[in-house]
Amino acid sequence: MATAAADHADVTAFKPSRDRFEQVCAFLTDQEAAGLTHGELEQRLTVDLRELVRQLFQDHLDLRAAREPRRDDVVDVEGNRRGSVETGHLRPLQTIFGTVEVTRCAYRRRGQRNLYPADACLNLPVELHSHGLRELSAIEASRGSFQDARDAVGRVTGIGLGKRQLEQLAVRAAVDFDAFYDRPARTHAEATDGDLLVLSADGKGIVMRPDALRPATAKAAAKATGKLKTRLSKGEKRNRKRVAEIGAVYDLTPLPRTPRDIIGRDPEAERPVSPKARNKWLTASVVDNAATVISSIFDEAQRRDPTHQRTWVALVDGARHQIDCIQAEATARKIKISIVCDFIHVLEYIWTAAWSFFPEADPDAETWVAEKAHAVLSGQASTVAAAIRRKATRRNLDPQTRRNADRCADYLLAKKDYLNYPTALAAGWPIATGIIEGACRHLVKDRLDLTGARWGLQGAQAILKLRALRSNADWDSYWTFHLKHERHRTHDTRYNADTTAA
Repeated sequence: MATAAADHADVTAFKPSRDRFEQVCAFLTDQEAAGLTHGELEQRLTVDLRELVRQLFQDHLDLRAAREPRRDDVVDVEGNRRGSVETGHLRPLQTIFGTVEVTRCAYRRRGQRNLYPADACLNLPVELHSHGLRELSAIEASRGSFQDARDAVGRVTGIGLGKRQLEQLAVRAAVDFDAFYDRPARTHAEATDGDLLVLSADGKGIVMRPDALRPATAKAAAKATGKLKTRLSKGEKRNRKRVAEIGAVYDLTPLPRTPRDIIGRDPEAERPVSPKARNKWLTASVVDNAATVISSIFDEAQRRDPTHQRTWVALVDGARHQIDCIQAEATARKIKISIVCDFIHVLEYIWTAAWSFFPEADPDAETWVAEKAHAVLSGQASTVAAAIRRKATRRNLDPQTRRNADRCADYLLAKKDYLNYPTALAAGWPIATGIIEGACRHLVKDRLDLTGARWGLQGAQAILKLRALRSNADWDSYWTFHLKHERHRTHDTRYNADTTAA
């Protein structure tokens, strides 16, 4: 009987699809189509062909259902054989072509969830939405606002998804991010001999919903009382952001320079070549703290240089907690790493100090800053700090006016151990954190800092991970990895190890 039904299904297979195709052909030969512009034809055929492909998908599923054999080897994870079989169980599946129905056999046991081996063969998801629709939604949601993603998915598929659905699909799509990058055998681009291994980390605030703030921030927000009801006054903060920690690892061929190549270069002279980053890898988290993210970039660096033969350099903006985390991680792993503070931050401190001594927009300030910056690049940070303090004292500046001068001197003295620019420049190391700052802008600001956005913890974390995957050019390999793990979680874990679900 089952064989007869399968033979009949083979004969009648795809008849609805053929009928639908003939309807499209009939329309195109009709006088109505002859009166349409090419743009109107595109719009009409987009809808018609999407429905045709949906019908092809449905017909194929129906054929598989008709051919599905009754199995005697289905054993659940508890070791119970499922001998009771019931045909005709339906479930919907929303695909990128439209909604279809999957018919399959249910292997039953009283008091237990049904088993559906056909679902494992198709690797059907738990939710309504197909993996193809989930992937499209995740890509679009990571690119722009959820409204833009909703519009983009609608244009491609004709399906209207809600913003909350898009966020949930993004969360589901990003679930294997950590496992993907934790694989010990993961391959990466090879570095050339002598390349530096550069690590960098930074943080960027994301505006969160109140329930997603860290406890200390939430407590401060609850206690905050502004001077005005409708706006913040000078010095007041909303206490509504949670810092996302960003990490980067990349390879770089050393390129020796001199202080004169950085500051004081002849404007007419040819601009010196700058070191170029390669094989850049990014990670980000709004859940984990700085120590955890820094540990993950050390893991990535360890994969690239397991025997520690290369020169390791860490670029920081001067934040004490980042430096402490890097030093602790290097000590624990017995790695020699040189920490360099971003010169651009140093330069900004010198510029703010200049306004303690010069009127705003005074050209002499530019000359003074260039001299002090060149001295710092030449290894004289402590001397520059002392000179700034002496200048402020000699001028008898009031505390308010000299505040920025003292801040600059304090910074130079506090970070002097990480301002060894003569060694860095001579060895060809980078001295600026442009890579990590660009990563903060790309991963966080360009997507999560959209006007009016308020994020939940899971949604923000998922978008960060999805954007990192795409920045690392790992999307395709990740998605293959993700689908394999989806099958294991959803299907394989429900069967006995000796049962072949496929």
